[in-house]
Amino acid sequence: MVSFNNWVSRGLALVLLCGLATSCGFKRKKYENPITKDTQQPDKVLFDKAVNDLERGRYEVARLTLQTLMNTYDTSEYLAKAKLAYADSWYREGGTHGLAQAEAEYKDFILFYPTMEESAEAQEKVCMIHFKQMEKPDRDMTQALRAEDECRNVVVQFPNSKFAPEAAQRLREIQEVLAEGEMRRGQFYHAKGSYPAAANRLQGLVDQYPLYSQADQANWDLGDSYSKMGPRFRSKAGESYARIVRDYPLSPLVDNAKKKLESLELPVPEADPVAYNRMKFELENREKMGMLGHAFGILKRGPDVRAAAKSGNPAMTSLRPSIPASVPLAAQGGGLATEVTGAQVTDSTALDKNPDARLATQNPAAGAAAGTTDAAAPATPNGTAAPAPATAESGTAPAASSADQASTDQQPVPSNHTGKPKKQKKQKKEKSQ
Repeated sequence: MVSFNNWVSRGLALVLLCGLATSCGFKRKKYENPITKDTQQPDKVLFDKAVNDLERGRYEVARLTLQTLMNTYDTSEYLAKAKLAYADSWYREGGTHGLAQAEAEYKDFILFYPTMEESAEAQEKVCMIHFKQMEKPDRDMTQALRAEDECRNVVVQFPNSKFAPEAAQRLREIQEVLAEGEMRRGQFYHAKGSYPAAANRLQGLVDQYPLYSQADQANWDLGDSYSKMGPRFRSKAGESYARIVRDYPLSPLVDNAKKKLESLELPVPEADPVAYNRMKFELENREKMGMLGHAFGILKRGPDVRAAAKSGNPAMTSLRPSIPASVPLAAQGGGLATEVTGAQVTDSTALDKNPDARLATQNPAAGAAAGTTDAAAPATPNGTAAPAPATAESGTAPAASSADQASTDQQPVPSNHTGKPKKQKKQKKEKSQ
């Protein structure tokens, strides 16, 4: 027992000594952008002194020295280096305030020196500022979205820089986190039975982030959501299952996806050889979480990005909200226009003479009571009624291809509210009592 206490006391003493050594400046972190020119110019002496303080963790002193250099020698050849070192001092200091100040200084440096090689490094540091502050996929995605934009700027603005490949990998990792968040939301709606909402989330996910590590599972849940939304979404369900077979040939869901396609009487595509090689490379080089990672992963603040892709081109556009497939568009006979156009009205009496086309669209009986025979036809900007839509009876358009297609189009639009209303549940409970 005594020897155990001695070992504990020695361990604590060693930890305290290491902390004191670090705090006293014995551990130095070399600065990445020193001036190697051997000269004793006053501005160079000030810069070297600031770098020495920067390496020893004396950030406030380093900033005061750099401000003296920039204010005194405003035509110095080291002015750009001093401004970059000033931003680096905030970046090294860290913390929410320090990182915010560092981002502002890096942005100023890029604005004043856009052609310098260090501008790419400054933009990469801005990307890392938000990357380090990212939350887990089930939490706020503000920092992840900002990191995606900033890392994309490195690849777009500085494609030939040495920082571009690293920024591209960071972009894949960020998009892995964003895709995981969309995946969890989509699976929540799927488990709840809100299949239109699940399909909308998952469809945007698989289209925007094909490099996502669980994209095959996302396509499977997407196909299942479309299948449960009715026969009119049969083709969309088939597209999701076909994408698993074609783009993710090494997925364990390939055999089940083929069976689904056969049951839907849809063709089974061949596996893409490029996708096969890419997926094989990803599976061979994917980092696996160890025992400690599983035990203490919940205590980690940031997300786990080890499953992110190591190859492939990341998405160069941000994820935009889309119109759910269950929304009745005008092309599907639902009467909802997706585009609004405007034109100058030449006849000022059109509103008094012509009926309101919206009245018949919302309530056909009201339109008939208004004494109009073509109330359902929308009015054109000049006040005249538009021609009635072509019908099979008038002979101007062919009829439906089959009775099955007609019955499919007449089916009700799927809804996210699959449960019974609360009133019905209450009545049923009263009857049972």
